Amino acid sequence: MTPLDKPLRRELAIGEQRYTLLIDPDGLKLTLRGHRQGISLAWKDLVSGDAALSSALRASVEGTDQKA
Repeated sequence: MTPLDKPLRRELAIGEQRYTLLIDPDGLKLTLRGHRQGISLAWKDLVSGDAALSSALRASVEGTDQKA
């Protein structure tokens, strides 16, 4: 198996938008093509389940904002 010891970048399309996916030893980051800030996810959060908890919390807060 090849170790992940340096960043790996790939471009992908989701609908009409183009994104850059960066995978490195710390985690992954998804950004809109041409932008610097995006969504980051650390491997330790993914493995521990914190990522799922964070996603559920974000969804519940966004749902509340839309109803107000």
